[in-house]
Amino acid sequence: MALNLVLLGPPGAGKGTQAARLTRLWSIPHISTGAILRDAIKAGTPLGLEVKAIIERGALVDDTTVTRIVCERVSAPDVARGFLLDGFPRTVAQAQSLDSFMHSRGDLVIVEIALSEQDVLHRLASRMVCSECGANTQDDREVSTCHDCGGALVPRVDDREQVVKERLNVYRRQTAPLVEFYGSRPTYCRVDGARMVDDVTAAIVGAINACAGENGGPRA
Repeated sequence: MALNLVLLGPPGAGKGTQAARLTRLWSIPHISTGAILRDAIKAGTPLGLEVKAIIERGALVDDTTVTRIVCERVSAPDVARGFLLDGFPRTVAQAQSLDSFMHSRGDLVIVEIALSEQDVLHRLASRMVCSECGANTQDDREVSTCHDCGGALVPRVDDREQVVKERLNVYRRQTAPLVEFYGSRPTYCRVDGARMVDDVTAAIVGAINACAGENGGPRA
């Protein structure tokens, strides 16, 4: 049975880190809308230029564009065993569209990684990104090169404090209502994102097994 995961949480909650671990564990693709959009930005496409301006002011790409991108990706052959969505849905409207698309394709397992605003600001203040491959690092201000490809590390444009605060405002207005939308489902679970990375991973795996295992879900 396919394992279809959705990760929720504010900027800096560690969704990307946990997504990489979970997709390796269950051999399912990690579908990150952020990565898809960053590829468009790097390629300099018309969509990429539009998205770049939106991201740099801390706003979000419109529902229609993002939903089209995600549904096309989820239709690919490599999602037969399931998928993990990171960065989508961000709004209730997107979640409703995803529910319609997922009709008869299996249940969604929703994992919320909770993190306080204070912890978000602290984490993002120390985050660097590789200028070549886009990999994030944490608390590595004294290191100048990426451990993956050797590219130069630079602060993320969308991690400036003013931009982060606007992203948090957007999250509270648009994305936080997803907790209410999904919260009553038996496949919804919440974990504390302030703990050490390994502890967060263990909590997520335990929660997924608890809420999806009875339906033949996780195989790890």
